[in-house]
Amino acid sequence: MTTQNDPTEKNAPLETLADRPLPNLFAIVAVCDDWGIGLDGDMVVSNRADMRHYVRHTKGHTILMGRRTLESFPGGRPLKDRRNVVVTRDESWAPDGVDVAHSLAEALDMVAEDDEVWVVGGGQVYRALLPMCSRAVVTKNHCVRACDTFFPNLDADPAWRVESRVTTDDEGNPLVTDEQIPFEFVTYVRA
Repeated sequence: MTTQNDPTEKNAPLETLADRPLPNLFAIVAVCDDWGIGLDGDMVVSNRADMRHYVRHTKGHTILMGRRTLESFPGGRPLKDRRNVVVTRDESWAPDGVDVAHSLAEALDMVAEDDEVWVVGGGQVYRALLPMCSRAVVTKNHCVRACDTFFPNLDADPAWRVESRVTTDDEGNPLVTDEQIPFEFVTYVRA
């Protein structure tokens, strides 16, 4: 028998998941200086280097996301060469190429044995699972754009510390987008 706040319950609220980092659970995200990540379901900074960075980290592994994040991918299709696990409360939603979970607890059970599981959005999924992530790979785009979705500010959270920071390319040039927005890749780990 489950209680209303039991995270193993099929429709348990996202906030009831245990606060324990898992060694195979990581977050990957691109943020602006105010930790904004998106507007109306879309990213707010176009950054080809960040897309290559994202592929390098997630290819061959599992990505875990909410339904709207999957729908924001090109054609609303799952990404190739990855296990796509999508959390939705919609019992009838079952697109091809996607493993569907109807709660975050169910999704975590599904991926428990996977070597690397990358949480890729959206905002509600990030907020619920970040306490369980052992690493966060953040592309910091040094600008502020209009956003309606934000990632938690890891710089202000004593539970996280910077493990590494990359600010230049292989030739030593500062990292900048095609729009000349400076950016950096910052990896955070549990403090």
